Amino acid sequence: MAALLLALAVVSTGLYAGFMLIFRTGVMPALARLGDGEFVDAMRRVNEYVPRPVFLVVFLGILVFPAAALFVPVDGRTDTQKWLVVAGLVCAVANHLVTVGGNVPLNNALAASERTGEPAAAVRAAFEKRWNGFHAVRTLLILASFGLLTASAVVTG
Repeated sequence: MAALLLALAVVSTGLYAGFMLIFRTGVMPALARLGDGEFVDAMRRVNEYVPRPVFLVVFLGILVFPAAALFVPVDGRTDTQKWLVVAGLVCAVANHLVTVGGNVPLNNALAASERTGEPAAAVRAAFEKRWNGFHAVRTLLILASFGLLTASAVVTG
């Protein structure tokens, strides 16, 4: 059971890390080329569409699976393997904290600006650079988590 939970931790974290990396290296640079109004509208639509069930399962899985893998007794698990899982989980928790404390409030402000009629240039100026900064941090955190969890699955001692 612990091996299955660790495998699910690695897979869910890898999927999430890939999503974060592609968004950072492909989606945001592409959106950066849009005009202010187009950028703001596109990000609003992305923020409406992304938090769907499949995303939420992966988003929660990066916490649930490594935590569960830690609490299932394993014969022969080394301290190194345990601490790699702990470190991977800490990075995933930090990723969530950045998301919830940084990116989500900016997403909410972006959505609210649709009702206020604020000019797109001002909305973008208040959003884009800060959102990208938070996103860079959470991308690095989840990539670190993925690496640590993968290492825990392959290290022998």
